[in-house]
Amino acid sequence: MTAQADSCGSGPPPARQGCGSRDITDLIASARTGDERAWAALIERYAPLVWSICRKHGLSDADAEDAGQNVWLQLVRQLDQIRDPAALPGWLVTTTRRTCARLLRAGEGSLSRGRCLDAELLPDTQGAAVERDLLAAERHAALREAFADLPVGHQRLITMLIADPPVPYAEISARLGIAVGSIGPIRARCLDRLRRHPAIVALIDADDGPDGSAWRAA
Repeated sequence: MTAQADSCGSGPPPARQGCGSRDITDLIASARTGDERAWAALIERYAPLVWSICRKHGLSDADAEDAGQNVWLQLVRQLDQIRDPAALPGWLVTTTRRTCARLLRAGEGSLSRGRCLDAELLPDTQGAAVERDLLAAERHAALREAFADLPVGHQRLITMLIADPPVPYAEISARLGIAVGSIGPIRARCLDRLRRHPAIVALIDADDGPDGSAWRAA
């Protein structure tokens, strides 16, 4: 995975590598054997989380990239020590915060002078923000997995339906070759398929309280 880590910082995730709806346990098991596609999927899933934490510490884009790459390299060395796959997001949060703090304390970050933060002393409000970032990253990754498993024609339809500004139904009909009256029912089937996708179902099951119900009502 070293080559994979060398090519990925904490910025926008790489293109999908065809890992589909593989869950975190499967991805970690495969990554431990050196499966490059599994490593790519892990980075894609959690890079937004790592990036957001770096930026909350006031790092520039360049410094955030350096910190993120350091986090992924640490994961290469320590993946075998993560016994519970569900603990990986928490490990990434802790490791990223400590990496950012070390970078700032060492004076290597371009914004570090006068802004040295100790990740262990971040206020509860920022801790809550990190938790929100974690949930947002998980949801984003799950939705991308589910969307990628839709037929290409349905992906195009959903993309047009959520475009800003909206694409008129008449134009969608002409471009996709489907009747205007079929767009609504196809959309409903697509949304139902997304809700039933294993990645979305797993996230709903993991959610407690109102967040889970929000997913069901989406």
